[in-house]
Amino acid sequence: MAEEETPVLDALAEITAVSLDRCNLEDREIMLARIAALVAVDAPPASYLLNAGTASDVGITLEDVQGILIAVAPVVGTPRVVAAAGNLTQALGFAVAVIEAELDAELEAESETTG
Repeated sequence: MAEEETPVLDALAEITAVSLDRCNLEDREIMLARIAALVAVDAPPASYLLNAGTASDVGITLEDVQGILIAVAPVVGTPRVVAAAGNLTQALGFAVAVIEAELDAELEAESETTG
């Protein structure tokens, strides 16, 4: 896609790049903070999905995310933590569905070339 076609995503990428340049935290610490912030603002599944790849790349585990939910619960409250757990589950389900579709497409393409 051309840059003009994704102005919102481009702006978000630029904002993220600037925040990373100016932050003195390690990448893992940044992602822990971002996940906590997503919980605090009651972010939708898409927001978790946008951060999932980077979180995984820096070693954030399911246990880490569970720890974040427990740590922020006294501050943000039970409803936000429950909503975040649901939104995380939806985001992960979507990610798994996309990966499965990609694998199916690859297998289909391979079978067409070998069959």
